[in-house]
Amino acid sequence: MRFSDLYGTTLLDIRKGIAACMILILAGCGGEKSAPAASAPGGPAPALAVKVAIIQPRVLNNTIASTGTLLANEEVELRSEISGRITRINFQEGQTVPAGKVLVNINDSELQAQLKKSLLREEQLADDEARRKQLLDLKSISEEEYEQAYNQLQLARSETELIRSQLEKTVIEAPFSGRIGLRGVSQGGFVTPASPIALLQQLDPIKIEFSIPEKYSQLLQPGAMVTFFLNGEKTPHQASVYAVESKIDAETRTLRVRARCANPGGHMVPGSFARIELTLSRIPEALLIPAEAIIPDASGEKVLLMRGGKAVSTPITTGTRTEREVQVTNGIKPGDTLITTGLMLLRPGAPVQIQEVVTSAAE
Repeated sequence: MRFSDLYGTTLLDIRKGIAACMILILAGCGGEKSAPAASAPGGPAPALAVKVAIIQPRVLNNTIASTGTLLANEEVELRSEISGRITRINFQEGQTVPAGKVLVNINDSELQAQLKKSLLREEQLADDEARRKQLLDLKSISEEEYEQAYNQLQLARSETELIRSQLEKTVIEAPFSGRIGLRGVSQGGFVTPASPIALLQQLDPIKIEFSIPEKYSQLLQPGAMVTFFLNGEKTPHQASVYAVESKIDAETRTLRVRARCANPGGHMVPGSFARIELTLSRIPEALLIPAEAIIPDASGEKVLLMRGGKAVSTPITTGTRTEREVQVTNGIKPGDTLITTGLMLLRPGAPVQIQEVVTSAAE
């Protein structure tokens, strides 16, 4: 019995049916889009997506940051010029005193006695000199005898002046108006020139001392404005530069600067730490780019610009540098499209496409 008799078909019929099914399957898949073919080896590289910045001129304040210390406008440590016992203290700790106020009196009884004695001797010698002057006019004594009396009188007067100068040192006055700190002596105590009595400070105005790098020394002039901040305060204070050190510190290669600021009420205290911001110059139309967009080169520095959908290498000349940006003085112009990312992956002439655009290099 044959196979066709059992199943009613032949192997040829089966093969034809399978072939028909395959045709139908392929026809059904023909409506779907095929996957994109991979780039052939050696073909054009795909464009790299990058971020770019549109170069626009902006105001550049050439500002440097530093740290400084507040100083009293005037400061003196009160001391006695002579040794003696304190008979009176005429101030309170923390008090504000005017210039010329008597602050401390030192025992002067011995000096007063010496002055009285010297004045008496001076009076006697003055009478003697007057008598001898009359005798000299009458030719009764020699000129040499008169000169001896005259010289003794002058010597006595010098001794009197010396005692008076010593007496002045027993009275300690405020050399300027200011605030007195804590005193280091007590009434009845014995003081010497080595004994600190108190600290007197003039707090309005107040000084700020800071240093700037050597390279900025030619840019800073008296009258420049300084902005500073105190610890724990967000309010800026303004000070004016009034003096610049005459030489560069050889160890730190910095230049010391001092500025003054009004301090009504004395709320700013000498010795306080200050954060300084100093504007050295102002450029109204500067071309600024992010520092990370600059590529070091053997011949200098360069950047990558986007032109015609491709990366173009452009050498540049830089100027002022800030914390985040660099001023470009030559090589780019307003409206240029600066590539800021993918710099290590790009070569000049490589195709690029914009992923994100910012209008300012600082963004």
